[in-house]
Amino acid sequence: MSKFENVSVIKKANVYFDGKVSSRTVLLGSGEAKTLGFMQPGEFVFDTNQKECMELLAGQWDILLPGESEWKTFNAGESFNVDANVSFKVKVSDFADYCCSYTD
Repeated sequence: MSKFENVSVIKKANVYFDGKVSSRTVLLGSGEAKTLGFMQPGEFVFDTNQKECMELLAGQWDILLPGESEWKTFNAGESFNVDANVSFKVKVSDFADYCCSYTD
């Protein structure tokens, strides 16, 4: 899906890691929440509260998923899933434009 219709957007940005990662929360008409975000170069650790599907819209990132020992590279158009209540690592060398969908 390249665009969302009939949504509300929370104006205040979610800003992390000294401004190197920022996102905005989008609320769909169905009540589902997503975040649209942007990452600058760096290495980051994220903690999840619920299951997430991370879709890379543009750029590239390397991901170290929980329980894995090797980083995996993802390019634009690719996604990965993360369970609730875990941590995962992200390395960005240039930039990453992403959409995070929260799932049950």
